[in-house]
Amino acid sequence: MTEFPHWLRQRPLTADVLSVGGLVLLEVVFTLLAPRDLWPRQLPVAIGWSLVCAAPVAIRRVAPWLAVGATVLTLALPALLGYTPAAQSITFVVLTYTMAANRPTRPAILAAVLLWLPVALVNVFAPPTGVFELTPALLVLNNLLIGLVSFSVGRAVHARRTSTEALRERARVAEANQRSLAEQAVADERRRIARELHDVVAHHVSVMGVLATGARRVLRRDPDAADEAIATIEDTSRSTLREMRRLLDVLRTDEPAAELAPQPGLAGIETLVEQVREAGLPVTLTVEGSPGPLEEGVTLTVYRIVQEALTNALKHAGPATAQVTLTFSAVWLVVDVTDTGRGPGADSPDRIGHGLVGMRERVGLYGGSLRTGRLPGGGFRVYATLPMEQLAPDPGAGARHGRRVD
Repeated sequence: MTEFPHWLRQRPLTADVLSVGGLVLLEVVFTLLAPRDLWPRQLPVAIGWSLVCAAPVAIRRVAPWLAVGATVLTLALPALLGYTPAAQSITFVVLTYTMAANRPTRPAILAAVLLWLPVALVNVFAPPTGVFELTPALLVLNNLLIGLVSFSVGRAVHARRTSTEALRERARVAEANQRSLAEQAVADERRRIARELHDVVAHHVSVMGVLATGARRVLRRDPDAADEAIATIEDTSRSTLREMRRLLDVLRTDEPAAELAPQPGLAGIETLVEQVREAGLPVTLTVEGSPGPLEEGVTLTVYRIVQEALTNALKHAGPATAQVTLTFSAVWLVVDVTDTGRGPGADSPDRIGHGLVGMRERVGLYGGSLRTGRLPGGGFRVYATLPMEQLAPDPGAGARHGRRVD
């Protein structure tokens, strides 16, 4: 049953032709229900004229103005036939509704005037005769009321269609914007992950380089230490290859991003320090205060700052020591990484590469600041502060205590 209305909506001309048949059938029903003395003299002829009056409905959507003109011309039929076909009145109503529902305001008003003004003139100068004897004034008022109702219903349908189309367009635009924002978010996440993996790979490669240099120097006098360093290089290289595969997967925009292992946090800093210490750079880690509950993004930022600072120390400090101090208070989280090396050479006046630039952006996201530079007595310092306003006050946070890992 639901397929037939859909079929008609796809074929408006067919639907209008069927409407003409319905109007003629309605004329026949009205005629048969009326008393016999009110029937037209020749019923088949009357049905034929009813078909003529209803014919403009068949072209009301393909040629609306032609349909309006043809409908007005049928006003001459009552004078020729001596009676008014019921299909004629219904056709005026249908044409008024059609123009009001499908046309802008001015064309709709013009069509209504063209349809009903001649009707009013006919009612004044040549009022029809029939079973109901009405004065011209009542006839004009009656037809004016019918025309206004038809026009108002058509305009209401037009307004509803316009509102529905506007809502559909708004939904389409909102969906397109949402899709664009989702794609942008995916692209931003890919870039973020790529920066993460770049830092990890750079750190591993630096560690392997330092370990390889140390292994080559102690190979003859301490084979066991060299073997241990080479084993560490082997493990680090495998980890680097895994990270490189993940980086390539992330950069492939035609495939979903690879699932990454859980990101490191504060718990991984001790492992990082131990790894750097094995690579040949003596590092001391000091934690002051209680970390408390921290967001994963904050702990990851702290880890990346320490990782980048120690990686740069491995590259540029030479024979030196490093100190990592993490300070947690109720107001600030402070990350302080210093080394006693020779600092950047003349060919590298600025030791801050892409890694620390990315860290500065990360710190800025949390309302903090990052300072880097040479120390007066030699060496280099990376100093970051992050506000702790997002954390609830912790009574134990003010109790400062030191924990030294050598």
